Amino acid sequence: MDYIVRATTSNKQIRCFAITSREMVETAREHHNTSPVCTAALGRLLTGGAMMGVMMKGDNDILTLRMVGDGPINGVTVTADSKGNVKGYVGDPSIIIPPNYLGKLDVGAAIGYGTLTVVKDMGLKEPYDSKINLTTSEVAEDLAYYFASSEQVPSAVGLGVLMEKDNTVKQAGGFIVQLMPFADEETINKLEERVNSIKSVTDMLEQGMTPEEILKYVTDDEDLEITDTIPTQFYCNCSREKVGNAIASINKKQLDEIINDGKEINVKCDFCNTDYVFSVDELKEFRDDK
Repeated sequence: MDYIVRATTSNKQIRCFAITSREMVETAREHHNTSPVCTAALGRLLTGGAMMGVMMKGDNDILTLRMVGDGPINGVTVTADSKGNVKGYVGDPSIIIPPNYLGKLDVGAAIGYGTLTVVKDMGLKEPYDSKINLTTSEVAEDLAYYFASSEQVPSAVGLGVLMEKDNTVKQAGGFIVQLMPFADEETINKLEERVNSIKSVTDMLEQGMTPEEILKYVTDDEDLEITDTIPTQFYCNCSREKVGNAIASINKKQLDEIINDGKEINVKCDFCNTDYVFSVDELKEFRDDK
């Protein structure tokens, strides 16, 4: 089962999160029938988004991450809540491009140069909205840059998705390690040195390391204090009723035009790719209820 751990170390000078997300990313791949590079792009942002979601405190808080660049993937969008639920989609899930110079899936080229927008809806009058330029478009580095530039929190972010030969997801997971404002120079230097020595998240997952073990390795601290363990999953809260309510909210003139076409309509949820079909008679009921 996928889960997130939250922990502190070095006398609470460092807070950190780690996740195993293979089932989450594989569920997303199944819903959207994504190509390998699209699975990697979406999987990394889902993994990062899930950890960022549980950083929020309110039960109804919602986080949206949107990476939009000039690459062929045509953007990646992820939404997460504070309870470990996450969903997302890519603009064009079928894109296939050559590997990068290291022979890896070229997520950076698939997304391209553009922007990362982070929206936090915490029930206030206006949601918190921040936009930064993408750095590498490889996702992890872009989230680290967001934390440093928009939240003034120095952070190390590692994300990884490893595919099987049959294009299913073999491994997925990640970590976020953040320095608190009162962190001393020794702690900062030790963490920087350790993070720079890490090869990849998928290497650690392939060795069978759990999120707890990943954090102990990344922070080089066996006495890490685990403060929370949170189940996480790909979950879309769309429903036929919600889609029906959205259709019913269309103004009467537009509804009449749809009804006069005499054809059933098909509404697809972007986040989970579920189809909802409504007959002409159902559309007439929506209109009459007005």
